[in-house]
Amino acid sequence: MELITTILAASVRAGTCLVYAVIGEILMERSGTMNLGLEGIMLTGALSGFFVALVTHNPWLGLLFAMLCGALLSLVHGFVSITLKAQQVVSGLALTILGTGLCGLLGKDMVGKMGVGFESWKIPLLEKIPVIGKIFFQHDVMVYISYILIPLAYVFLFKTRPGLELRSVGENPQASETMGLDVYKIRYLYVAVGGALAGMGGAYLSLAYNQQWIDNMTAGRGWIAIALVIFARWNPLLGALGSYLFGGIEAVQFRLQAAGSSIPASLLLMLPYIATILVLFFSSLGGMKRSDTPESLGIPYIRGERH
Repeated sequence: MELITTILAASVRAGTCLVYAVIGEILMERSGTMNLGLEGIMLTGALSGFFVALVTHNPWLGLLFAMLCGALLSLVHGFVSITLKAQQVVSGLALTILGTGLCGLLGKDMVGKMGVGFESWKIPLLEKIPVIGKIFFQHDVMVYISYILIPLAYVFLFKTRPGLELRSVGENPQASETMGLDVYKIRYLYVAVGGALAGMGGAYLSLAYNQQWIDNMTAGRGWIAIALVIFARWNPLLGALGSYLFGGIEAVQFRLQAAGSSIPASLLLMLPYIATILVLFFSSLGGMKRSDTPESLGIPYIRGERH
């Protein structure tokens, strides 16, 4: 039982960076903008957050700067895809290449340095709850923030008027414009918010999970987050569940390696990516309802034109 509890607690820690990225991508895609640049944005957030925290000795400033950098980089994608009407897939891929290359160049002198980050903080009383306390309430503050973010994102999307407006822009921007909504403004807003959340996901890796900068430390998590958005059917609650499941796969992989498993280490490292492919495969076999996908996802909006 102790081993299972430990693995579940590790699943929460490992999955938290995905929670931020998945919810950020859901908000963007619900507005009709597909952003395949999550990997580059998360890396940028990880590096910028680590650097600012290291210089200022304040992880909160590092986190805020990571969010700002994530939002700005995402807005580059927004300008190219919303204003210039460029192909969103190509723009997102370019963003990943840009972020990866830029972080590799600027971060080479910081590789291996130990930084300033968020330490674990046990929530009084709650941390003493048998089993549940160890799984959920003995982590760092960024994990606890994600607990608030998950239901908040769900309620916002499905229970509030701004959330309805966001979804309507992603479904039918022409009708939304007719109702007085500014489609461009709303898409830009959620591209920025989604980018900030992805930046937080990256910052979690360098400020809480590892507290150091490692070259290419996201290791494909941005792509996993994009797959999880499809798996979750653009629902934040399912997205969080999927994130923790993938965190569990990562936790089990590390446990097997530490236990001296006879399975080759390279094969164990492949487990999260194999799981990503399987998720996409079974999602497609499940016959995802057309209503699950935002109708105008990836389609540039041009006033006066109907698609």
